[in-house]
Amino acid sequence: MKALDTIALLLVIIGAINWGLIGFFQFDLVASLFGDMSGLTRIIYSLVGLAGLYAISFFARDRDSSREI
Repeated sequence: MKALDTIALLLVIIGAINWGLIGFFQFDLVASLFGDMSGLTRIIYSLVGLAGLYAISFFARDRDSSREI
């Protein structure tokens, strides 16, 4: 499970950096590397979105671990 958490966190960070670049500089790093809405770009966006949804579970796990102490 720790590997999945690390991969999800890495994808969320990549998404956050990409959105920061879009917001500050109007530069979409993922689209510039892999093409504007190419198949690979859509897969990357989808994985980042799924990782974000999975990362929501971090809040519940953090809350559960604080109750055990």
